[in-house]
Amino acid sequence: MKYDLPLHSQTTPAWVETAFADPLAFLIDHAFLEKKAANNALDLLARWPDHSTQDEIEKWVTAMTGIARDETAHLAQVTKLLARRGGSMGRAHSNPYAHELRLMVRMGTQGEIVDRLFVSALIEARSCERFGVLAEALRESEPELAAFYQALFSSELGHYKTFLKLAARIAKGRKTKISAATEKAEREARWQEMLAAEARILAEQTPGPRMHSGVTPPMEPDR
Repeated sequence: MKYDLPLHSQTTPAWVETAFADPLAFLIDHAFLEKKAANNALDLLARWPDHSTQDEIEKWVTAMTGIARDETAHLAQVTKLLARRGGSMGRAHSNPYAHELRLMVRMGTQGEIVDRLFVSALIEARSCERFGVLAEALRESEPELAAFYQALFSSELGHYKTFLKLAARIAKGRKTKISAATEKAEREARWQEMLAAEARILAEQTPGPRMHSGVTPPMEPDR
């Protein structure tokens, strides 16, 4: 499965070997990520920009409730797969990758909501990419999971596009004195800045059974 995502780094099959070395731990991490994705959409539900029209608010709510519904359905699917393999979710979970991305949000500024949408789009894009890598790598050894991740690839791709479109729509609708061309250039520059940061943050993650983990560096040859 290939899609021209704008990510500044690409996940290789080597990541699967490390990340899926402990399938239960990986599925637990995945389950928590689906829960957090649903919570994120529900949190954004009432955060439409102040200048929004009634029609825009209705479209915003429809988009966020749709994403929350999808992510909740994914959570149910992951927990069923987990239970069938003898595992279950714990009570606590951390995701340093997402935490570092959210630190880039310009809180309390006009750019806050656009940044939040960009961060959401980045997480969905990276998850989409990695679901594709997983589906290819597990096709023979784990056909059930491969089919599941293939389906999630398409869903996350749709969420990524939705968040990105909303960010563009909101940025264009802000009451500013700059021209449309300048606004577009500034928005694209911010998006590229965040894409570059995402690749750096991901590269800094430790390897392990997590969706957004790093990759074990190749061993140096003996001399």
